[in-house]
Amino acid sequence: MSSFPIIAVDIGNARIKLGLFRGDCGDALPEPERTLQLDGRRPELEKIGPWLDVADGVASHNSVASHNSSLSWWIASVNRPGCTRLVDWLRSRRPQERITLLAAGDLPLTVALERPDMVGVDRLIDAVAANYLRQPDRPAVVVDVGTAITVDLVSADGVFQGGSILPGIAMSARAMHEFTDLLPPVEMSELGTPPSALGASTVEAIRSGLFWGAVGAIRQLIEQLSKDLSGEPQMFLTGGAGPAVAELLGPAALYVPHLTLAGIALTARL
Repeated sequence: MSSFPIIAVDIGNARIKLGLFRGDCGDALPEPERTLQLDGRRPELEKIGPWLDVADGVASHNSVASHNSSLSWWIASVNRPGCTRLVDWLRSRRPQERITLLAAGDLPLTVALERPDMVGVDRLIDAVAANYLRQPDRPAVVVDVGTAITVDLVSADGVFQGGSILPGIAMSARAMHEFTDLLPPVEMSELGTPPSALGASTVEAIRSGLFWGAVGAIRQLIEQLSKDLSGEPQMFLTGGAGPAVAELLGPAALYVPHLTLAGIALTARL
């Protein structure tokens, strides 16, 4: 169990997300007091210091962290170069602060797979948060619409069962541009509003195909994962296109913007 405050860090392939958690949120899912998002490929780590300066009681980025600093860093990563850069930066700039790199064995989660260590730790951490949110007698489907789209099943007794991985919307858009001669690059990283299914230009047609294709895949995967369950699963979504997709899946789908950061904070607390 960690003492608070902590910085939860979710290092993905496209983004690095940091969240400051000060303490116990009672029965509610932990919510970060402040967040920071960096480019996962070219992270501007110097932005971390000024971001921390705004939070009272955190050492200034202009000085080495004090020997008695109580701030600790809990890191979940699926991007090894990005993780190495951050850890090296922390050891150089804030050497007295504790760093915990999370792996499958560190999580308060039972995994019904032969090699839990080979599962993306972000998927497992999302399941930790889903276990906190779901009703005790109901299974859950967890959808992360990020660089890759993952659709995972948590059983009614809280065990991670596995799931599916497919290319994310932005990844698919990039592949279509890079592996064709004439298709243009299309920005698909964030979608606040679903595009029209009827594309009146090449760009609009690409946005339509990629977005609605992903929604259809997610719907079908949820249906397949639910076939053998004794009850209807709860649905939790996170990731860049999560709000738009959750709305299309219906009122039973709950979008949780900081699901992974919350799962890290829960792991630090338990």
